[in-house]
Amino acid sequence: MSTKVKKMLFILSKATIENAYAAFVMANGARMEGIESEIFFTFFGLEAIQKKKLEHLHVATVGNPGMHIPTMIGGLPGMEAFATKMMKKEMEKLDMPPVGEFLEILSDSGCKLWGCKLAVDMFHLKKEDLIDELDGILTIGDFYNRADTEGCQIVFI
Repeated sequence: MSTKVKKMLFILSKATIENAYAAFVMANGARMEGIESEIFFTFFGLEAIQKKKLEHLHVATVGNPGMHIPTMIGGLPGMEAFATKMMKKEMEKLDMPPVGEFLEILSDSGCKLWGCKLAVDMFHLKKEDLIDELDGILTIGDFYNRADTEGCQIVFI
């Protein structure tokens, strides 16, 4: 007998556009299906919820096998900016909201947004550096306790 998914917890560790939107789309899709969802932003994933950085996320062109370009070419000056511009253009065609707006949509839908205490401390961030929609700053133990329920899945991005 299978258990219905009741809760999805996403851990975002890198704030590249492709990773942030993957977490946002999946968390939003869960909410649309009536499934609880939460996103835990850790290490460089915190950039997706920093007020000064969230609208300046980039596509990773170096070491990204999904780009299908050699690392040397991905590292050329301007390549990351070009790839980012192209991806944002394609996302606009699909009416994908910008990062800040998407975070507001997620929060309004009931998706919980958490900052990682270790990463916040390591990068010397303050609560006021992070988005207003943030539900709080948790230790990883606190986050895992939120997963202690039947039908909960954790996805690391």
